[in-house]
Amino acid sequence: MHLIHAVFEPQGEGPHPTIFALHGWGANALDLQGLAPHLCNGRFLVICPQGPVEMEIGPGVMGYGWFPLTLDAPPDLPAILAAREQLRAFFDSCMSRYPVDRKKLVVLGFSQGGVMAYSLALGEPERFSALIALSSWLPQEFVSALPNITNSRYPPTLIQHGSHDELIEVDRARDSVEALRTLHIPVTYREYEIGHQISQRSLVDLSVWLEEKVLSPIVMAV
Repeated sequence: MHLIHAVFEPQGEGPHPTIFALHGWGANALDLQGLAPHLCNGRFLVICPQGPVEMEIGPGVMGYGWFPLTLDAPPDLPAILAAREQLRAFFDSCMSRYPVDRKKLVVLGFSQGGVMAYSLALGEPERFSALIALSSWLPQEFVSALPNITNSRYPPTLIQHGSHDELIEVDRARDSVEALRTLHIPVTYREYEIGHQISQRSLVDLSVWLEEKVLSPIVMAV
C-alpha cells in the first residue's frame, strides 16, 4: 500500500459498507479514526489514509496534507488532481485487501480532506454511494473542470459546517451548496454553532444521514 493508513474494521466477515475518511491539513491517518465506532454503531469499515505532503506543525511534530497550501492564492488545481490520482490508486488497492462493499462506498473529508472528497466523488460519481464534506469548501476551479455527466449519477451529498469556523468561513460552505445545487446534485446542508470542528450533534446527524442514504436507502419504483 503506497499510503500510510489506519483502519477500523467491524465485526463479521463482510463485505462491509465502507468510508474512506480524509483528514485535514496538518493532521494524520489517526485523526478521523475515532469517529468510526460512533457512525451507525460501528457498522462501517473506515479506512483513513495519510496525506503525502509533510510539514512541521511544531518542534519535532509532523503533520500531513493532500496538496500544498498558499495563503491568499487560489487552490493549485493540478496539485489537487495529482493527489486525487494517488487516492484513486490507493482506493483500488484497498478493494483487493479489505472486505469492502463496493455498492456502499462513501468518501468523507474534513477541511482540506473535504476538497479531496469533492474531487473524487464529483470526478467519478458512479463509484460512490455518498459524499460528505465537513468544515470544507468546493473550489470554483474544480467545478469548472468537472466532466459533463448526467445528474442522476451524482451521489447524495452531506455538507456540515460551523457558523463560527475560524479557518474556513461559513460563507464558503454556503457557496459550495449553491454550486452543487446549480449542478442539480442532491445535497443536504447542516450548520452548527461551532468552530472548525466536529461536534457531538453533528456526529449524530452524520450517523443518521448515513443510515438513511447508504445503509437503508429508500429506492423509488420507476
